[in-house]
Amino acid sequence: MPGPPPAWRPHVDPAPLLPDATPYRVLGTDAATRLDPGLLTSLYVHLVRGRRFNAQATALTRQGRLAVYPSSTGQEACEVAAALALEDRDWLFPSYRDTLATVARGLDPVQALTLLRGDWHTGYDPREHRIAPLSTPLATQLPHAVGLAHAARLKGDDVVALAMVGDGGTSEGDFHEALNFAAVWQAPVVFLVQNNGFAISVPLAKQTAAPSLAHKGVGYGMPGRLVDGNDAPAMHEVLTEAVRRAREGGGPTLVEAITYRLEAHTNADDATRYRAADEVETWRAHDPIALLERELDARGLLPGEFVTATRDAAEEMAASLRDRMNADPELDPMDLFRHVYAEQTSQLAEQAEQLRAELAAEAADQSVQEARP
Repeated sequence: MPGPPPAWRPHVDPAPLLPDATPYRVLGTDAATRLDPGLLTSLYVHLVRGRRFNAQATALTRQGRLAVYPSSTGQEACEVAAALALEDRDWLFPSYRDTLATVARGLDPVQALTLLRGDWHTGYDPREHRIAPLSTPLATQLPHAVGLAHAARLKGDDVVALAMVGDGGTSEGDFHEALNFAAVWQAPVVFLVQNNGFAISVPLAKQTAAPSLAHKGVGYGMPGRLVDGNDAPAMHEVLTEAVRRAREGGGPTLVEAITYRLEAHTNADDATRYRAADEVETWRAHDPIALLERELDARGLLPGEFVTATRDAAEEMAASLRDRMNADPELDPMDLFRHVYAEQTSQLAEQAEQLRAELAAEAADQSVQEARP
């Protein structure tokens, strides 16, 4: 029997799309000696600041100032590299765990935490900061990133979108749809999967049988890159190259960062029920800050006064965040109906009027109570 006609043949050669057999590293290799000292020290400052941000946000949940906080402690290298790889004109599409990435991109830490505090739908103007709202539903931000990137290219805007998602998000249909459209349209978008080993309590082996999540890119026609997510310079190099490639018309890239969350999924999670303490300690030995400190120290780039100044600046940020989060916000219930639709629906208009009447009646009752002797 003859084989199928030539029309079946793939559009691209799959071999160049395949990821490396092992996660790409820079620290501890010969490539580390060629790293720019300025980049290394900048990454270090951001990592130390990010670790302190995570610690302070976690403390705020214990004090009742945050409803919930999904910590990225242990994943700071992924967060920081994602922010620093972008130009000001580019867009970041974070998931709920990526508050640190938004702060590293320049967002006020209080604004980054406003959603998790429960005060607003989101705490900042996405257009002003080029940061999409923090996405709580898994992977729904990925098609949005593709749509923005595709629209930017159609308009002739030199814009790249970087979308962040966890390993659990790759099991969602939105992940498939986003990667498929991005590859077909050759949209200027980078997908960063932070593989921290667990989708809440579900280990990766129970989510996929693929050799790696980076291999999934090949099925869509885009290159997959596998990188050590705790190696900050390696993360920065891979993401910067993926952003450059997208900007120059090379299309999307799927980057899988092998990392680990040292804290629980959120403050409401008991991680001891599904992972052993010795596993966590093994990953502590591969801490992104410790790895970078080792390189900086070996090159004489970690003087005591620099370390002190870096930590002091992080403490000042944490103190400012703590003071401002401890102040009770002045909230307007009518904000529930603002900034949702450009033109309000008739149902929302009716509900808004009902709430306005209830607030007015409550204020009138309060005035009567205060006027009584």
